Amino acid sequence: MTVECTRLPSGLTVVTQAMPHLESVALGVWIKSGSRNETADEHGIAHLLEHMAFKGTARRSARDIAEEIEDVGGEVNAATSTETTSYYARVLKDHVPLAVDILADILTESAFDEEELEREKQVILQEINAANDTPDDVVFDKFAEAAYRNQTLGRPILGTHETVVSFSPQQIRNYLSRNYTTDRMFVVAAGAIDHDEIVRLVETRFAGLPTAPSAPPVIETARYIGGNVRETRDLMDAQVLLGFEGKAYHARDFYCSQILANILGGGMSSRLFQEVREIRGLCYSIYAFHWGFSDTGIFGIHAATGGENLPELVPVIINELHKSASTIEQKEIERARAQIRAQLMMGQESPAARAGQIARQMMLYGVPISNQEMMERLEGITVERLTDLAGRLFFDRVPTLSAIGPLEHLAPMEDIVSSLSAPLPQSKTASR
Repeated sequence: MTVECTRLPSGLTVVTQAMPHLESVALGVWIKSGSRNETADEHGIAHLLEHMAFKGTARRSARDIAEEIEDVGGEVNAATSTETTSYYARVLKDHVPLAVDILADILTESAFDEEELEREKQVILQEINAANDTPDDVVFDKFAEAAYRNQTLGRPILGTHETVVSFSPQQIRNYLSRNYTTDRMFVVAAGAIDHDEIVRLVETRFAGLPTAPSAPPVIETARYIGGNVRETRDLMDAQVLLGFEGKAYHARDFYCSQILANILGGGMSSRLFQEVREIRGLCYSIYAFHWGFSDTGIFGIHAATGGENLPELVPVIINELHKSASTIEQKEIERARAQIRAQLMMGQESPAARAGQIARQMMLYGVPISNQEMMERLEGITVERLTDLAGRLFFDRVPTLSAIGPLEHLAPMEDIVSSLSAPLPQSKTASR
């Protein structure tokens, strides 16, 4: 299954992977632009734009968009993140021209009708209220706010009540024209497709996209700050998120950080799950994660537990971090690699997952990366590299702690910081 790539004269890039044994196609448009591309008075506009794209064009009403794609059994949706936005569809192979036409229509001819805008603002306000009522959403928003204080990376993607209600159609058009340009956009399709046919359709229907602006959008460089944010609420459980600055996508230790997160809290066999949940019964959920961005990253541990368990839970987590800087077993690395390989191979069996993989690689690296090359990058990760990385990530660094719920038993931040500065056991470390 070969990946084919064509850069059109307009600057728009089209990438496909034919999966001829399938009857369906997943295709979409990925834009290298998200909430980090917003100016100070645009907080939440990237997400609002994603919503408004489906609310009518010069040729279709909002109902027309929904009915036309569903009349053929397809589906269409979108998503906004900090650094990317995507619009995608899934259809049977005979309906690819319709899917391309609808995606092109909503991205080049959206009407941004005033009445539709006011209705959609109310929908997003309800979405914000729902997020505020969900503790495991709030704890992540508060974490980002503390880790990247007063920066776009630290703001919730949804925006605030004040910013959302303030937006006008012209503000949306300004953001669109500044960020949705051909040099930042990728059309990706996977499934029962023909590359040349997709290129022809895209070249015809996406001709109305603006090319690169004279002044490319500027993203402020992320500055990890760290800190402590706690919100006491009368809840049944406490949500706790402890984290550190991680590695950017292009950093040498990015893949090493992914493996380390997997070993610590990537599944039921992971260290944190076994020690904290299975052996001690201190929580009902715990996992570790590593998120990469273009210029920074986050390594975090999230736990959900009863407030009475907090005095024991946090020290046990920190103890596991200390252990990771001194002892990691080869079999743990092999298990983590096997899990990543399985995820990659399973993604090959889903056109939607494969299209998303290719799109992310194009936006990050400019080229698609084969599964073989991805696994080769993981092969060079050794015990010594992992213990060395753990020592540099977790200790004598400013942590970020976010917590919500019954927190009266949660240790003061200075005690947590002190425990993360304690002398580490002697260990053999790799040269840097």
